[in-house]
Amino acid sequence: MTLNPEQAPKKVKDKKQTPEERAEALRYNQIMYGRTAGEMQLMPRKVDYGASFLKHPKFQSLMSAFRNGTEFKFDITIGDKLFTIATDGSHISYDGQVLYYSRPLNHFEDNLLLDRVTAIRLQNSDAAVHLVFALLRSLPDLADHRLAYQHRKFYLGAETLDAIAEDQGPNVLLGRFRHNKAKARK
Repeated sequence: MTLNPEQAPKKVKDKKQTPEERAEALRYNQIMYGRTAGEMQLMPRKVDYGASFLKHPKFQSLMSAFRNGTEFKFDITIGDKLFTIATDGSHISYDGQVLYYSRPLNHFEDNLLLDRVTAIRLQNSDAAVHLVFALLRSLPDLADHRLAYQHRKFYLGAETLDAIAEDQGPNVLLGRFRHNKAKARK
């Protein structure tokens, strides 16, 4: 207690845990018992692939040129590198590498094919990934495509594009879309 009888006795305080001790105790508990419901790992934030291109006027001009069968190109800068995105009406290229093909299906529709080899080569480039999904999102006829992107790889359904090489060949058919290449009948 206290040495002076005139003073009130002091309450003995518990020793507080330091932040380092607390972190070590949490680490030990997680190793031994796992995470609690409140400590579950955070889910990675969902990326809206293609959103950076969709409303940009140059991309919209590219898509209208692609649908009309005309030429258009524009440049994007990422860091200190300059990349060119272009169309000649039948394909779309990213930095000189053809990424999408358009093949005639009938008088009003075309098939859209993704170049598998180029897509695999560009799957680590964020701008190319956004371009792939922006094009698919800008064509409403292709809303039910099965192409996905996770862990820096493209997936078609449950398999990576690498795994479907034998089944699909060099191009992946994504679906058909309506174009404006046909002249209006009089």
